Amino acid sequence: MNIATQFLASVWRYPVKSMMGEELNAASLTDNGILGDRAYALLDLETDKIVSAKNPKKWPDIFSFHARYIETPILDQPLPPAWITLPDGDRIRSDQHDAEERMSNALKRSVSLRMQAPRQASLEQYWPEFDGEKEEISQEAIAGAAAEGSFFDYSTLHILTTASLTALQQMYPAGRMEARRFRPNLVIATDSAQSGFVENDWVGKVLNIDGVKLLVTDPCPRCVMPTLAQGDLHRDAGIMKIIAKNTVHVPFAGKSLPSVGVYAKVIKPGKIRRNSPVIIE
Repeated sequence: MNIATQFLASVWRYPVKSMMGEELNAASLTDNGILGDRAYALLDLETDKIVSAKNPKKWPDIFSFHARYIETPILDQPLPPAWITLPDGDRIRSDQHDAEERMSNALKRSVSLRMQAPRQASLEQYWPEFDGEKEEISQEAIAGAAAEGSFFDYSTLHILTTASLTALQQMYPAGRMEARRFRPNLVIATDSAQSGFVENDWVGKVLNIDGVKLLVTDPCPRCVMPTLAQGDLHRDAGIMKIIAKNTVHVPFAGKSLPSVGVYAKVIKPGKIRRNSPVIIE
């Protein structure tokens, strides 16, 4: 066992896929990740695709929506509704009768709020390097390593370290490399002796946080999302060029891809708390 000085700096949950989420002091982790994470998603009624910020040409304002639960989710209980704040500042409850109509009006497309993905669900992903070409939009399956019917892009947990954020910032001083850009569930603070993309070396290892055990499975390939505007973070296309400097082998893809952070799955559920030590086993 390797006892290091890293600790859990922040915990994030995103009640509605591709909307801004909520920062937590503690969270229950189940076999499906953080309780309540990506429990809801919008479905585009025209295409039957999951609404995703991965296609900002179609959904340019989805990062202007914010979601948080009206009360803390409880294990083995139905999930509570979520408050959803629209881009104009109006707030609606996910269970109110006109919620879908108001979100459709705000997005200028007809959408439905779902708690389970349709079979063989997919989303559209924009590839800026092919802008204007036939290949600029691809159809991507979701929940590759998560339960059928869930809304995760691939796995149930995304982990990022402060060492990676520091490395990105050093390579791109003009950018703002904040964790929010990368939408992690867990941000792990590393000590000054650890530098670079340290979580690359965690693949195949187990992280122990408050007795909760997480198996790191793959690096997390990046798409256009970290370059998009989020709140006071402006759009910055240059970020992808920096991410490309950390191109590593991704087991589930079977090839090397620009990546930041790692995917993980829960192998021993429980409750985690901010500032808890993180032990690599």
